[in-house]
Amino acid sequence: MIKAVLFDMDGVLVDTEWFYNRRRVAYLETQGFVFDEIPDLSGSNEKAIWEYFVPFEPERRERLRLGYAAYQKSHPVPYAELLNPEARPVMQELHRRGVKCAIASSSYVELIAELVDVADLGAFLDFTISGHECHAFKPDPEIYLRAMRALGVQPDECLVVEDSPLGIEAGKRSGACVLALKPRPGVALDQSGADVVIEHLSDVLEMC
Repeated sequence: MIKAVLFDMDGVLVDTEWFYNRRRVAYLETQGFVFDEIPDLSGSNEKAIWEYFVPFEPERRERLRLGYAAYQKSHPVPYAELLNPEARPVMQELHRRGVKCAIASSSYVELIAELVDVADLGAFLDFTISGHECHAFKPDPEIYLRAMRALGVQPDECLVVEDSPLGIEAGKRSGACVLALKPRPGVALDQSGADVVIEHLSDVLEMC
């Protein structure tokens, strides 16, 4: 019996991955980088992303990371425009059925809170956790194991809803059943590690 559904945020509840890829490139172009195409780093974490762009110069990498943090503030995510329209109805129905809901995301705590506010999800959420509150990012399963402990459920009582290979691996390593939400056209993600690939977020309800 499924007692809890644990949702990733980016690419699942809000269609941000393409926005992040483009915003990051726009910033790096102001710093002298030149791109023939936009790298698709969907599902990666901050540390891995900056090591990808600047693999051998840690001081420069940190300067760029801090500069991008400032750039983000003047180029915020338009959550209201990118929100998955099924996010609130699905959580509302899970809540009605007595199934607990959590968000377990590699995004910063503040960004998770902003999404919850914009999407008006607070009444249906039982727990949220950021990868920045954990000792290790996905694919380490810590974020999901901590969420399960907080909800008082066992892995075999949970569904994890992810989109990226790293997130899918984290969910599988936690012992949960993992559903992968197909990405938008133009975003390529290897979802072969998931137990089930779903077309729509509402397909979660058929599993509960």
